Amino acid sequence: MTDFFRNKSPNFERLKAYGFCEQDGKWAYHVRILGGEFELTVTILPTGEVKTVLIECEIGEPYTLHLVEEAGGEFVGRVRTAFEAALEDIAAHCFDGAFFKQPQTERLLAHALEKYGSEPEYLWEKFPDNAVLRRKDTGKWYAAVLTAKKSSLGFAGEETMEVADLRADPEEISKIVDGVRILPGWHMNKKHWISVLLDGSVSFEEVTSLLANSFALAK
Repeated sequence: MTDFFRNKSPNFERLKAYGFCEQDGKWAYHVRILGGEFELTVTILPTGEVKTVLIECEIGEPYTLHLVEEAGGEFVGRVRTAFEAALEDIAAHCFDGAFFKQPQTERLLAHALEKYGSEPEYLWEKFPDNAVLRRKDTGKWYAAVLTAKKSSLGFAGEETMEVADLRADPEEISKIVDGVRILPGWHMNKKHWISVLLDGSVSFEEVTSLLANSFALAK
């Protein structure tokens, strides 16, 4: 069950639209599955932890065999499949990726959503901690938010860093890039892209200014 919600965080607006109800900081959703034979209650705690209760409607008792890996049989298999399908749908429609660790990264993604209506797109299954932002009108990327090892970016060490690849005017790139906080575009055309460290070394105001310029260049 936890795999469906790993590296994800609940989006409360989406929870509400999906049918979850909030009370005392907890969000709960009830749905009948397997032709109405079972009622599934999904509860999301304030911490983001997901709890489930499955009730067999005919007898009004909790059912748990679907959670036992060793439990087999056709009926248990059908219950488990319906249960997992319901959770997978909730994870897809009510949760956002939560792969990034830097506060500035999360702040940047929130800013892009508020100002440009851009949801991060996680396009690569093998690289779940990489996302792109694109303009809705042109479909062009204006940012790629990436996780990379320091050594890949030209620094000493194997720790990971988070960067935003942004479009920039080719005539301005040499003035912007300092090799310390702002680098030539990583995995991008270095004539048109820059990479901005999201560790706080670049002020958020400067990051959003560079993001706005990149958005404009993607028109």
